Order: sequence, then structure tokens, then C-alpha cells
Amino acid sequence: QVQLVESGGGLVQAEGSLRLDCTASGDILSINAWGWHRQAPRQKRELVAAITNGGATKYTDSVKGRFTISRDNAKNTLYLQMNSLKPEDTAVYYCAADRRRGLLRPPDDYWGQGTQVTVSS
Repeated sequence: QVQLVESGGGLVQAEGSLRLDCTASGDILSINAWGWHRQAPRQKRELVAAITNGGATKYTDSVKGRFTISRDNAKNTLYLQMNSLKPEDTAVYYCAADRRRGLLRPPDDYWGQGTQVTVSS
């Protein structure tokens, strides 16, 4: 089992920045891919960004050039740096981890509890 705990959400004005952190514990060595998903009110959950242990990354089109996913293996922490935030980025953001290799499918074996990000116009 893997436990994921997110932090760093909050309220920010449009064009501002936030960094989300996700600290992992448990059977971390079984994990090969990590990701950030989000779910806005009345919307389906979507993958925002993902990264493999080898450093390959994937982003949804709407965040390319604005968001950066990264991982600090020594700290067992996943990050999502979000710049130039827009009101449409408002959502609950979830950290996820997966035992599968590669990014053909969004990471979704294990989930954090979510953290709210609200961007005001």
C-alpha cells in the first residue's frame, strides 16, 4: 500500500502561482508513475500531468507551458508548480501513483485526499 498526502492548495488571483506538494509513504518502491489529476465542479476528473521514475512527463494541453511536474526522490515528494493560473484551473487537485510502467494510462492505483485550488479573476 502507498499513502499520498497533498498540500499547498489555496486561493490565488489570476496570473498568480501555486505549488502543490504530495508526500508519499509506504511501498514506494512499487511505484513507477506519478500524476496530478483535477476535478472541477460538475466536471469529470482529468489528468493534468504525469511523470515516470525515469523522468518522462506528460501534460494535458490546457496546462502546457504553465505547469511543471517534478519529483524529489530523496524526499519522496511529488510537486506541481502552477504558474499563470486561470480561473478555469479552479478544481480539487489529486495526487496519484501507479505500479504500471509508462504513461499510456493515467496513474490511478493510489490516490491522495485532494487539495482545493481556487483562482479568482
